[in-house]
Amino acid sequence: MITISNAEFDQLVDNVLQQVPDEYRQYLENVVVEVHDRPSRALDAYVEDDEAPEDLLGLYIGVPLEDKLPTLGEPGGPDRILLFRENLCAMCTTRAELIDEIRVTLLHEIGHFFGMDEDQLDELGYG
Repeated sequence: MITISNAEFDQLVDNVLQQVPDEYRQYLENVVVEVHDRPSRALDAYVEDDEAPEDLLGLYIGVPLEDKLPTLGEPGGPDRILLFRENLCAMCTTRAELIDEIRVTLLHEIGHFFGMDEDQLDELGYG
C-alpha cells in the first residue's frame, strides 16, 4: 500500500487527464472527475450487479456519448467519473504503480463514457 496526500493524488489524476489526446479530451468538458475515499452504498444503483464492490477502483455514472441527444443535452446534471483513492492506493506499493493504476482506471471509465463495454476495454488493455 502506498500513502500519499489527497492533494498529491488529485494532482496525479489531473496529470493523467492532461495526457488524454485533445481529440478525445474535447468531449470530456462536461464530465466531472471526482475522487472519493472509497465506494459507498449510495452507488449500488449505478453498478450492474446492484451492489458496488468494496474494492471498486472507479465508476462511470452518466449516459454514454453515443446515446446522448445531439442538441438537447441530458437531464440530471453532468456525467461523472468517480475514482476511489483508498482502493487505488491499497493495490500499489510505488508511485509508478499508482500512476499506472490511475491511468488504466481513468481510461477504463472514459471508455465507458464513449460507449465501450467491458470486452472492448479488455481488448484495449483497460480491463
